[in-house]
Amino acid sequence: MAVNDYRPPLSGLVQQLKFHHRPELGPALARLLLQRLLQRDDLPPVDALIGVPLWHRRRWRRGYNQCDELCRPLARWRGCVWHREGLTRQRAGAVQHSLNARQRRQNLKNAFQLEFAVQGLHIALVDDVVTTGSTVAEISRLLLRNGAATVQVWCLCRTL
Repeated sequence: MAVNDYRPPLSGLVQQLKFHHRPELGPALARLLLQRLLQRDDLPPVDALIGVPLWHRRRWRRGYNQCDELCRPLARWRGCVWHREGLTRQRAGAVQHSLNARQRRQNLKNAFQLEFAVQGLHIALVDDVVTTGSTVAEISRLLLRNGAATVQVWCLCRTL
């Protein structure tokens, strides 16, 4: 589920959040996600939110993970659990936006580790931008392999 395609003005706001140290945009952008969710009556409720994790050094350099800035208010508004450290990135890998689809898939192989039991849970995976779908596909496979009942992908923008 995406709020919109990756185009202005939303793409500019996402870039501000992600690359220009504007975490205060998180709640406003999360509100757009919430509004889109409320328009969708075909999506069942979720038990837990997980944001796509950054490599710990990248998060340290940026000062925050932009997906956390979306998950924090969404979990509160939706009344579900947010597992901030529920998924970790095990290695840095190359920056995804610089890679083609094949390279992205290879870059993500075994890149994530689950840090909590997901057996039987309905999970929403939250990302800012879904480009090729490689990241969310890899994480979704991991969640389902470990017993998650369902995985929904919620994102601000898509380029698919």
